[in-house]
Amino acid sequence: MQKKHPKEEITFVMVKPDGVRKGLVGEVLRRFEQRDLKIVALEMFQPTKAQIDEHYPKDEAWIARLGQKTLKTYEKYGYSAKEEIGTESDLEIGKMVRKWLVDYMTSAPLVRMVVQGIHAVDIVRKIAGPTIPALAEVGTIRGDFSIDSPLLANKEQRAVMNLLHASETPEEAEHEIEHWFGKNFTPHPYKRFGVDE
Repeated sequence: MQKKHPKEEITFVMVKPDGVRKGLVGEVLRRFEQRDLKIVALEMFQPTKAQIDEHYPKDEAWIARLGQKTLKTYEKYGYSAKEEIGTESDLEIGKMVRKWLVDYMTSAPLVRMVVQGIHAVDIVRKIAGPTIPALAEVGTIRGDFSIDSPLLANKEQRAVMNLLHASETPEEAEHEIEHWFGKNFTPHPYKRFGVDE
């Protein structure tokens, strides 16, 4: 199998409802392009519940991890999950959080894109900032344009509004690109010095 040119790494990014509502799509694109990343696919669309349901894992281990994170947030800030949402079961809480995610992601149009470039997966996540906006550094997309936190999201029984999704690994990117753009998606090949390889 022939190795790809380093500039051909691709990743998946989705601007979430709060990012679209705030008019940040152009800003997100600008920040990626300023770092010499190339947008090779881009589309605004209204997702169905089924599409979003397929985007998020359904295995119980993943769902329980969502619940565990939520329980840790309640504990960290001195709130009782039992009093707030009626249970302390990580699996039950995880199911609630997953539902909040699906509801959030179908509440408005999204923008899906494929981004290509050197270390695209890692660089995009670095530009985006940590998934918890309140912990994101100024200079990252989340650090500059959001302040949401799991504590507030849990209190309001909704997903954390963190502006965008970016694949965590090349394998996840491959899976998500296939899900959102189809099995046969292939970006244009990288051209070196304007000549096809």
